[in-house]
Amino acid sequence: MMPALFVAHGAPLLAIENNEYTQFLHSLGKSLPEPKAIVLFSAHWESAVQKVSNVDEFETIYDFGGFPEALYRIKYPAKGSEAITQEITELFAKQEVPFEVDTTRGLDHGAWVVLRMLYPDADIPVISMSVNPRLTPEEQFEIGKSLSSLREKDILVIASGGTVHNLRALNMGSDNGTVDQWALDFDQWLEQHINNWDVESLFQYSALAPNAQFAVPPYGNEHFIPLFYAMGAADQEKSAKLLHRSYRYGNLSHSVWQFGEAE
Repeated sequence: MMPALFVAHGAPLLAIENNEYTQFLHSLGKSLPEPKAIVLFSAHWESAVQKVSNVDEFETIYDFGGFPEALYRIKYPAKGSEAITQEITELFAKQEVPFEVDTTRGLDHGAWVVLRMLYPDADIPVISMSVNPRLTPEEQFEIGKSLSSLREKDILVIASGGTVHNLRALNMGSDNGTVDQWALDFDQWLEQHINNWDVESLFQYSALAPNAQFAVPPYGNEHFIPLFYAMGAADQEKSAKLLHRSYRYGNLSHSVWQFGEAE
């Protein structure tokens, strides 16, 4: 049995940095059982209909600009798995989840930054998945739930995003470890309700959580919603563990949650 993970992918610079968070991600990959494959929902792949990749070998997408040249030289040539894509589409069909298979798209930085730290050899098959910010949290949760049986087959479900991700609130010139109280308050509210598996409150986070409109601005909820896909994939166990939380630039949250147990 593999867990489901929610992993913050932070700013693109994370890919070439050595800090507390990157060291944690490297160690996390070594501590988990080696998965047969990885199904990854990325905040940077939005679509109105659920997309499922079926790619022989992924190109590396540099979906950012103005960063050091070293970032644009990174390659993560993960391979796909037609058999697991087929298994996912069968599960979606059974649960009446509308989907489309994508045969061309590469891995965006929400995917490859995380994957490269967890599994640097790019030797584990990857199925890339989109997210849909227009769905309700309940619907996003149900999509993740429809894939829960994959975890019993040693397939790791990862949802990549960020619990606090407001680019307009970042202080890129200050990275001294100080954290804005509004970001802490929001993440601590999340922690309480995730630990209690209080999905009814979580589904209403925008109305109930302190500073929700600042932590998850209307223009940027695509980074928050991967949390629901990951939780859904472990709903039969209803167990959660906060593995890591740190912050950059005043409020950019680097949270890693594990849902379900690794056995």
